[in-house]
Parts: sequence; structure tokens; C-alpha cells
Amino acid sequence: MFAKPFWAVLPLAATMLAAPALAQEEPPTMSSEVLGSYVIPEINQGIGVDAEHFYAIDNTTIAKYTKDTQERVAMKDYEDIGAIHFDSAAVVDGKIYVAHSNYPIWPMTSSLEIFDAATLDHLESHSFGIQIGSFTWVDQAPDGSWWGGFANYNRVFDKSPIAYGNKYNTQVVKFDADWQVEQAYVIPDVVVEKFDDMSNSGGSWGPDGHLYLSGHDPAEAYVMDIPAIGSTLKWIGTVPLEIAGQGIAWDRSQPDVIYGFVRETNTVTVNKVDLTSLK
Repeated sequence: MFAKPFWAVLPLAATMLAAPALAQEEPPTMSSEVLGSYVIPEINQGIGVDAEHFYAIDNTTIAKYTKDTQERVAMKDYEDIGAIHFDSAAVVDGKIYVAHSNYPIWPMTSSLEIFDAATLDHLESHSFGIQIGSFTWVDQAPDGSWWGGFANYNRVFDKSPIAYGNKYNTQVVKFDADWQVEQAYVIPDVVVEKFDDMSNSGGSWGPDGHLYLSGHDPAEAYVMDIPAIGSTLKWIGTVPLEIAGQGIAWDRSQPDVIYGFVRETNTVTVNKVDLTSLK
């Protein structure tokens, strides 16, 4: 009689551990509509918004526009003081918080830059140095905590013979009061795969208490919750938006309105989201 193979005598628990994990099913798709779109020459990397203005972010510049007439009222360039690659922005209590990095230079370095929303004067800088990726977005959650995204990419650039960090290393982090990383989470693989060889470019906390993330190109945002256990964000919905990835920003003065843009046409878009459609 032949002896039983080793796997035939393994306890049930051991064989269960060897089973592959089930892929997450697509969560609900929310409803949205476009309220307006405006050609804004400076829009390229990120967008910020407050009650009366929106702020078009390019690599080294910030341009301030009125929301009602789309008139540019101010613009400043910060290249002469070291700006390389601004990304997404958040406007909170009269200040513009901008994610900044040396993208696509290797090794990656990142910093948070803070500006006066009234004058566009530069106020503060917090350097992260070489850490966990390229800083692409920053925003304040409804509970007052600050969050951000550190992207990694599968795209290869001239100065690096390997992928710019590997996109699966992208992390969403929670900061403490000193802008140090307090907690960190990864994005579900099924969402990361939607980024092609790029990564998470934008993030903004919605009025519903969920975190909305955008990629580099897709015309949609992914709705996330913090998990009860573990380190992977929970994907709970998707909302189509008139965007081409990049930065997004909820308008806190109009709870169901989110700003985005299409960089190829230099178009800022105003999107209304049916928040009840997630339920």
C-alpha cells in the first residue's frame, strides 16, 4: 500500500490557509452630473477650492480664480524658491496646503508647502525627505485629522533603470500634529491596477465621511473607508467624474460638489455627486 501524500494528512486549517483569496467584487457606482466646465490655462496638476475661489495648480505656480466669473485675480510662481512639482491641494481656514515632490527625479523626496489663500504668499514648508514615495495629495478629514497620499509608479523614467517605486507601494497616510506619519494604509490591488503604470494622484474627504481617491488618468474617483482590521483600505464605491485623473477637491461650501479637471484640455470641471446613490 502506498503511503498517503503529505498534503492528504494536513489538518483542515492548513489546507484552508493555502486557498487563494477571493477577488473583491465591484462596489456600487454612484450618480453624478457636470454643473460647469471652464478653460483655465494654469490647470495641470491639482485644484483647491474654498467658498469664493478655486485655485489652479501647476508644477511651480498657483493661480487664483473667482468661482462665479472665472476671473483670475492672482497668480504666483515659486520656482525661484525651490518648487519642482506641486500636486493636489486643500484649502482650509484661509491656507492652501499643497503636496510637493521632486517627481520624476530619483530618489524621491517630498514636502508639504503651505500658502496664504488671500495673498498666495508662501508661509511654511515641512520636508519629508526620502520616505515612502512621492507626495501627491493632502486633505483634512471631517474629524480634523490630516491625511495624504505617497505615490509610487511602475513607469520608468530616464534617470532610473527601474520602475519609479512600484505602484503597489503607494500608501495613504494619517499625519500627527507634527506632520509625522501616524498610520499608513495601502490601496486595494484591484484599484491600483486601474492606474496602469501610474498611481494615486488625488484624494479628498467627502461630506459623507468617506475618502475619495483619484488615479492619474481614469475619469472616476474611488470611495474608500478605513478598515476595521488590517492595512488595506476598504473600497465601497466608484463615482464617475468629468476628470482625467489628477487632483480632486470637495467644495466644503457646497457639500455635494467636487472640483476636478482634464489636463489635456486645461479644463476645470464642477461635478455634482448624488451622495445618496452610495447607500
